[in-house]
Amino acid sequence: MKTTAYGIKNCDTIKKMKKWFEAENIEYQFHDYRVEGLDLEMLEAFEAALGWEAMVNKRGTTYRQLSDEQKDGLNRDTAISLMLEFPAMIKRPLLVHNESHYLGFKPAQYQEIFASHVAAK
Repeated sequence: MKTTAYGIKNCDTIKKMKKWFEAENIEYQFHDYRVEGLDLEMLEAFEAALGWEAMVNKRGTTYRQLSDEQKDGLNRDTAISLMLEFPAMIKRPLLVHNESHYLGFKPAQYQEIFASHVAAK
């Protein structure tokens, strides 16, 4: 079982996710975009699995600070370019578990994703 969570460590949702993993005793790796970086190849792989529209966190400060022109002109290429420049614009966490991709953190969803592990406790 290989699990990697991507995000930014000071994000409240990331903190909740980390507490959930600890409580369930599930091993995972955490990749902080700001510390470990984000490259085009990684971002394109995420986009291929999830779609750029789902990845853009439109409720976040970073997105809200974009100009109206940037928001109106958003398409796959501009979104990838902006997410590469502003990783905080990516919905968090972005979870890759056994080569499947998930966005966001909801305990019920994580219970399903890790059902076999949680049931074995």
